[in-house]
Amino acid sequence: MSKSLRRVVLVLGDQLWLGNPALQGFDALRDRVLMIEAPGEGTQVWSHKARIALFLSAMRHFCNELHRQGWPYTYVRLDEQPGLLSFQERLRQALRGLEPEMLKICEPGEWRMLAAVQDAASAAGVPLQVLPDSHFMCTRDEFARWAGSKKELRMEFFYREMRRRHGVLMQGREPEGGQWNFDADNRKGYPASGPGDIPAPAWFEPDRITRQVFELVERHFPGHPGSLASFQWPVTREQALQALQRFIDLRLPHFGPQQDAMWTNTPWGWHALLATSLNLHLLDPREVIAAAETAYRDRGLDLASVEGFIRQVLGWREFISGVYWLDMPQMKEVNHFNHQRPLPAWYWTGRTRMACRRDVGGQTLEHGHAHHIQRLMVTGQFAVLAEIRPQAVSDWYLAMYVDAVEWVELPNTAGMALFANGGRFTSKPYIASGQYIRRMSNYCRGCAYNPEQKTGDTACPMTTLYWHFLDRHEDSLMKNPRTVLMARNIGRFDIEERKSIRQRAAYVLANLDDL
Repeated sequence: MSKSLRRVVLVLGDQLWLGNPALQGFDALRDRVLMIEAPGEGTQVWSHKARIALFLSAMRHFCNELHRQGWPYTYVRLDEQPGLLSFQERLRQALRGLEPEMLKICEPGEWRMLAAVQDAASAAGVPLQVLPDSHFMCTRDEFARWAGSKKELRMEFFYREMRRRHGVLMQGREPEGGQWNFDADNRKGYPASGPGDIPAPAWFEPDRITRQVFELVERHFPGHPGSLASFQWPVTREQALQALQRFIDLRLPHFGPQQDAMWTNTPWGWHALLATSLNLHLLDPREVIAAAETAYRDRGLDLASVEGFIRQVLGWREFISGVYWLDMPQMKEVNHFNHQRPLPAWYWTGRTRMACRRDVGGQTLEHGHAHHIQRLMVTGQFAVLAEIRPQAVSDWYLAMYVDAVEWVELPNTAGMALFANGGRFTSKPYIASGQYIRRMSNYCRGCAYNPEQKTGDTACPMTTLYWHFLDRHEDSLMKNPRTVLMARNIGRFDIEERKSIRQRAAYVLANLDDL
């Protein structure tokens, strides 16, 4: 191809929207879109089959949209170029073949991917233009200015600023309802009788393109974890809009109070399940927030539910993106507690006698999904209490969840779930005994372990390790106002009780694979 090709616009698998800033000003006579499937993206971590299928199907559907627009494109498929496995290699070869005057791209969502694009462009001798990702409501530069020289960052203050800046749930300069945060109203478990009738999310029967992707995934990644049998995720903008509307109409009204609740065979609860569509850029966060606020004002929905949902999108999601780019690449190596144990094998298989881990693990393998409390207070909490190396846990989250992109997964894991960054943006470790699991779920009914017991053969490993964690870190926990009550509780134990906890914890930690 001659040098008459002005620009190649690289569209990544999580940038699938026509509003992509790199596509603005596209000239079909002089420019070309480039999209690349690479086997290495499915093996960089041992990715769940459904995660691989979601990205590939959404990419192929978006390529069809480019075709309908009449825009020329080059699409490198997974099973092409068998000698080139990595994204970087495939990009370098494509650029050498296309010989554009410039490579244009929207900011990638991963530090690793940005480096790969920069290296490939440099190796091919092609100038690179990287444009800010307009999908987000706070740019990376704006977040860096807000963060300034603060040693500790708190989402709540950022969220308030975002509410003011964008005029969301505001009455003049004051928050709707007279307070910024209704989190205290949103911590209820399901009743003893169970969750009752919860309207199903919008699901989508796999079409021809998606079924072709399934065959490809099974052929190229046969040993990877997870199943494709239940795959019904939205893979187009039209489907994503339908999923949003169904949540707003039927599930948002009751989302808030039980958003932290867990129950056997209830994988979705009242949750929105819009993270996949947001993270692929099939949905714009502005339209998601506007739909929720409009429903509140027009239908009189419960403010606690609406505010709780909006806080996840406008507050936490934007905050996490900002923190990721502010603290990379050192964030990948943080290990505040110096935990070094390997990940137990049942994280990948779900085969354990712990009922909470078995249910969440089985759900994750089937759907590639678990909601935020399952991730934080079951899989994440166990990892920090069991002293598992943070990088192994982060890789697992990135591999196993269909909505996982590193910018959102890594800060939530290293910072929120594991406290591996020492409280950079969380005020305490999120830890509890098995009693919390019993209060927020039915998992403990019929479990092989008793959440009330700290020691003994039937003691809940979560409970044993919780008290062991308090015993080990008593001094530092006493210095934190948010954890001082925990530390005082362990301080009441006599020497013999502490000795029993240490002995049982030593056994549990030495036999993690057999729990």
